[in-house]
Amino acid sequence: MACGIKRCDDVSVSDEEFQAKWTRFSDWLHCICVVTFDLELGQAMERVYPPGVKLCDQEKSNICYLAFPDSNSGCMGDTQFHVRLRSCAPLTNQQSIYNEDSVSTLRADSTHYWGFVYFRQVKDPTLPRGYFQKSIILLTRLPFINLFYRVIHLIAPRHFEGGESSLEAACHDINRWPELNAGQNALLPVLGTVFQSYIPNQQTGKVSRSDIVKQVHSPNIPHIVVCIQDVNVFDALSSLISHLHLLWELVLTAEPIVVMASSPTECSALVQALTYLIQPLPYSAEYRPYFTIHDSEFKEFTRKQYNPPYVILGVTNPYFTKTLQHWPHTIKLGDSTSIKTKLRKVGSIKQLDSAPGVYTQYKPYLEKDKAIIKKLHNGMRTDRPSEVQTAMVKRHLLELTQSFMIPLERYMASLMPLQKNISPYRSPPVPNPFNPEDFFTSLQQAGPQLTSGIKGDWIGLYKHFFRTPNFSTWFHERHSDLTNKLQALQLEALAESDLKKWSVGKKEVEIVDMVLKLRDVLKNNPPVADNTRTLLARRLDDLNCVLEDDMKAILNAAT
Repeated sequence: MACGIKRCDDVSVSDEEFQAKWTRFSDWLHCICVVTFDLELGQAMERVYPPGVKLCDQEKSNICYLAFPDSNSGCMGDTQFHVRLRSCAPLTNQQSIYNEDSVSTLRADSTHYWGFVYFRQVKDPTLPRGYFQKSIILLTRLPFINLFYRVIHLIAPRHFEGGESSLEAACHDINRWPELNAGQNALLPVLGTVFQSYIPNQQTGKVSRSDIVKQVHSPNIPHIVVCIQDVNVFDALSSLISHLHLLWELVLTAEPIVVMASSPTECSALVQALTYLIQPLPYSAEYRPYFTIHDSEFKEFTRKQYNPPYVILGVTNPYFTKTLQHWPHTIKLGDSTSIKTKLRKVGSIKQLDSAPGVYTQYKPYLEKDKAIIKKLHNGMRTDRPSEVQTAMVKRHLLELTQSFMIPLERYMASLMPLQKNISPYRSPPVPNPFNPEDFFTSLQQAGPQLTSGIKGDWIGLYKHFFRTPNFSTWFHERHSDLTNKLQALQLEALAESDLKKWSVGKKEVEIVDMVLKLRDVLKNNPPVADNTRTLLARRLDDLNCVLEDDMKAILNAAT
């Protein structure tokens, strides 16, 4: 199928002019796209809002193909789903600032866009093909799943019923949203409705709806309280609950998984739910909630290689059954009436039959917690509300993930050098090296068995985890935290030191070196409190007092 640009508003606007006009909009959304079906081009970009927004050709092509369900899906009426695609542009300045204080699972994505799709297909005898087919896509860096599903559900029908003016009005409304910051209650007006969401920061963590400030009431403007990223995990996993612990291990170890479903709504919901199974640990491998054979990464993800990539793919095209037959784990969803699926131990997807199930030869390291599985199945038989079932699943997996990660967090903290090794006059020490064998030894006294009753080969699971991007991302972030802490402690010691006394007997070159170091530190916004920064500036003045006038002149001229 071809893909092209039908009538896209590529207005010639400089980056500076666009940013000046659409600053707030660009922090929350990248753009809103309208994709239609053209008899000559196939899926084609009709409009992009606001005018002047930049999309490279590869991005436009991927958006067009991801905007429509596969033809075999047979989606009639209105269909919602979401996608991820690689981006060419950098984050905005405010998105980078937001990321510094944001919860890791809510950070703006520096390498991908999120696309929230609202697709409408209805019979229309006045059109050549007999059908009206069009999609509206919100493109953003922010993984605010619940919020943007609600926003697109509001603005897309307005566009279908009222035309272009509604999307233009929505863009102007979003451009008046508050500055993107973590740790705030945000009132977000769109087309006469105000969404109220709390965006947590690293201090507050993830909060529940009851923690949101008192809702603003107005007789004229409806306010909708929306959790920023709340996903009903149980609904997506209900047919797979018997395999909950298996799926948790597959996601934790970033195993390649393909999710096959009949619609992009189902596969995107399950892929997203899978990535949430290991929270608060962020899932750091690649994942595509909905993926098509036309995607620019199709060859990269499907080539026959010895080890498939670390990816979770959501697909609906039966062609993937053949293309991904070398992948080790396949989840095949049935219809919505399926109560549960079977675990099918197969050597490859070639042996995959038409029945729903989890197709894998993976042998879990840990035993199942049969008690929670029984509770969830009982809840299904008694029609327990899915919100309650979701809360039970999340609480159980949160405790399991924490039992797994707490020993690692404790061991990582032990890699901090002793305070006595920090000298104000030397570079800060580096964290001690991570030694897996030392970590395994520590598990004897402080392992997962202290907080979890689940038995199994925990050490084997840790060894597998150490080879994954989930571990790499976590380790580099914690190592960076330790490094910054050591730097801060060294600078605090330097700020409290007597540099005039230190300078006695020192060569001029040593004093100049310390002056340059202090200047560089103060220029680069060190990770210390304001009072420490003030003391460092005073230490710099102390050293300037002991330098000869000619050297002062040289240093001042250099700056």
